Amino acid sequence: MSCIANFAALILNAPDFSRFARNKNAAFWPQIFSIPICFSITSLIGIFVSSSSTIIYGKTYWSPLEVLGNFLNDGYTPKDRIGVFFIGFSFALAQLGTNISANSLSAGTDMTALLPRYINIRRGGFICAGLALCICPWYFFQSSNRFMSYLASYSVFLSCISGVILSDYFVVRRGYLQLYHLYSGDVKSDYRFNKLGTNWRAYIAYICGIAINIVGFAGDVGASVPPAATYIYNLNYFTGFTASFLIYMILTYFFPVSGLPLEKFLTKKGWFEEWQDVENFEITKDSFENVDIIELHCF
Repeated sequence: MSCIANFAALILNAPDFSRFARNKNAAFWPQIFSIPICFSITSLIGIFVSSSSTIIYGKTYWSPLEVLGNFLNDGYTPKDRIGVFFIGFSFALAQLGTNISANSLSAGTDMTALLPRYINIRRGGFICAGLALCICPWYFFQSSNRFMSYLASYSVFLSCISGVILSDYFVVRRGYLQLYHLYSGDVKSDYRFNKLGTNWRAYIAYICGIAINIVGFAGDVGASVPPAATYIYNLNYFTGFTASFLIYMILTYFFPVSGLPLEKFLTKKGWFEEWQDVENFEITKDSFENVDIIELHCF
């Protein structure tokens, strides 16, 4: 599951970039080819390096930093040092780029949506970096087992979010979204749900998706748990995704939300995705909220 977990964050972060695409294909095809190919090449290089370290040094090193350390132990010539420097610099640059694209931008975007008056994407990225230091991530790299356990547990919490989102878009709403409702805090918005602006169905589905894996997660960190919980946890991404997907779908069917194209979406067919015009977005949004556009622009 650690391999799937490596994609878990990308699955959720992809919309932060794909929303700038001009059409579906601009976002679809690059991800279909680039992600599997790039990840496969990176994994293959890691396998080659670890296997080679067993033959050269008589010990299998899972961390590339330990391999670089052995380069210097075997020889401390200027050529060795400059080679290790450039390899280490490449690792640092790759890590920086990965964290900016996969973590900082996503966190900044989410925080901006949460508190747009006080936080922008840049500030959100800095907050994310500060929080990352607080959790002491270097402890995850003390051993390969701990690192793999961390990756596997990562998907326990992310899979449930993916399940709720996909269930809402593909099954409940059948691709139908009111664009200007998404950017409105008005009580008439289809996505306001209640006075607090929260969808309790999504929270329940998310918690249930975590609950199905939480016992196995406890076993992975050392607690004594039943074998069945371990078997379920071995498929934690799929079990969490499926549980949250189905529970959200069932809850929404019996407790409908506003803005659905079909009330009985489980018994009727149809796909209602449509192109949204954004040229007159502000005018459409203002008319929806019954705001005097002239006064708004004068202000």
